[in-house]
Amino acid sequence: MLTLAACSVLDSDKVNYKSAGKGPSLDVPPDLTQLARNTRYAVPGGVVTASSFQLGQAPQSAPTALTELGDARIERAGSQRWLVISRPADKLWDTVRDFWQENGFVLILDQANLGIMETDWAENRAKLPQDFIRSTIGRVFDSLYSTGERDKFRTRLERNANGGTEIFISHRGMMEVYSSKEKDSTVWQPKASDPELEAEFLSRLMVKLGATKEQSKALIAAAPSKSVARTALVNGVATVQIDEAFDRAWRRVGLALDRANFTVEDRDRSQGIYFVRYVDPSSEKSEPGLLGSLFGSSKDNVAPLKYRIKLVSQGDTTTVSVLNASGSADTSANAQRIVKVIADDLK
Repeated sequence: MLTLAACSVLDSDKVNYKSAGKGPSLDVPPDLTQLARNTRYAVPGGVVTASSFQLGQAPQSAPTALTELGDARIERAGSQRWLVISRPADKLWDTVRDFWQENGFVLILDQANLGIMETDWAENRAKLPQDFIRSTIGRVFDSLYSTGERDKFRTRLERNANGGTEIFISHRGMMEVYSSKEKDSTVWQPKASDPELEAEFLSRLMVKLGATKEQSKALIAAAPSKSVARTALVNGVATVQIDEAFDRAWRRVGLALDRANFTVEDRDRSQGIYFVRYVDPSSEKSEPGLLGSLFGSSKDNVAPLKYRIKLVSQGDTTTVSVLNASGSADTSANAQRIVKVIADDLK
């Protein structure tokens, strides 16, 4: 019986999430804050059926890599990918919500009027060791095993000029580490976002929308377009220079902000401005321990600072700068840190 139990373990899946579920979420990392958004940009919801989400037939073979399927295509730049579908957002919202729930997540943010949904912290159980003990005793005492990592995902649906929808999935992770040399206490700290996890869920979402696994993998694996992002001083102000036109740069900067979990309070695409909030990490006190982080123990709140992320394009080059709350150029250490975060993600 033990042998049969050990042989029945399925280790082919890359992800197998178990959400923290009904309990409170992890605290926000020390340099970021999560606040209420407003409802300026509405994406109305609607009831749809699975039969309305057929992506069509795969295109015939071509000498270039597959990048489009029916009315959907994958855009890619560097490590960033997003899905573009020729359908209105209100016809996709319910299906995207069902997608996350079917993959084992609990949604803590589900606001169609903002076009944003966000999962609770969840553990990827596929990362647990699949040894003999784990595959037998672990089935009964599953809670005794932990990867020491938690992930959450934000999905943003944004209308484009053609009446279609762009879907962005961004990952954010936390890792449990020892906080003392004696290894008698732990804290949760942020870890780098994982573009491969984002790609995996984009691929699964395409299957949910009607594509086959083979078709979705072909789209995700398409070669990225070459794009250069770098930091530069413009009149003494730190900026990010992107070798792309405004539309594409706007999408990529928005995804970079999602990955870093900035609170995007508002956005004005016509002016090229994201309105964000940010907390200075130097003003934060020590991080809570394991139980405090997992179950939401309180700690002193630090007032967030408001900034504007401004995009200005000239031809195929876009400059990204950080402005203060009044709209003036900001040369503070926080502004320089924000510039570096954006530039690092765009590379």
